[in-house]
Amino acid sequence: MAINLQKITLEKQGDTHFIDLSKKESFTQEIIINLNWSKGSKKGFLASLFNQDIDLDLGCFYELNNGEKTVIDGLQFSKGHGGPKNKLTRQGRYTAIPWIWHTGDDRGAGSGSGENIIVNPQGIKDIKRMVIYCFIYDGVAKWQETNAVVTVKVPGNPDIEVEMGKQRSYYKFCAIAEVLFTPSSIGVKKLVTFHDSHADCDKKYDWGMRWTAGSK
Repeated sequence: MAINLQKITLEKQGDTHFIDLSKKESFTQEIIINLNWSKGSKKGFLASLFNQDIDLDLGCFYELNNGEKTVIDGLQFSKGHGGPKNKLTRQGRYTAIPWIWHTGDDRGAGSGSGENIIVNPQGIKDIKRMVIYCFIYDGVAKWQETNAVVTVKVPGNPDIEVEMGKQRSYYKFCAIAEVLFTPSSIGVKKLVTFHDSHADCDKKYDWGMRWTAGSK
């Protein structure tokens, strides 16, 4: 684990960093979970012709303390855009339970900020855990070219970064990090495990949900 004043980088699988909230005043700014990545390293006429850009989709499993659990990602809401942040849709809801909202599958050719899931700090008392993942919906799994990084931004604290690194896998689904919530802390753990589907990841991390095929 590498630490400086601006960020904390979880370098090894299993590395965990906890933010102690017990001695902090309550904050009102949103918690941001960001996925950013490189769009691909291939250049030239052939790369342009065959569209070698890499497109990742950000998602999460979440479980509430009341036992409710489900998943949010680009496959869950229509054409990458669900509803507004104050209305419960398949991309979540920010202003009430589940207090988690995916801002949209809107990574375009001119975008450089990646995709974001935001968490309302008012909901920390209701949220038990999240597993943050990404997947390649279409194309070949070339993870080593993505330079994917998940950053958890908690107001008043250094950013927590989880780097995928140069791992290789033919699976198109990667569980990157687990986020654990208690009334007095937020913990972020590096996972970086590869799976052949949402259902396979579900089994690995004991979510116990039923799955059907999805598309976007």
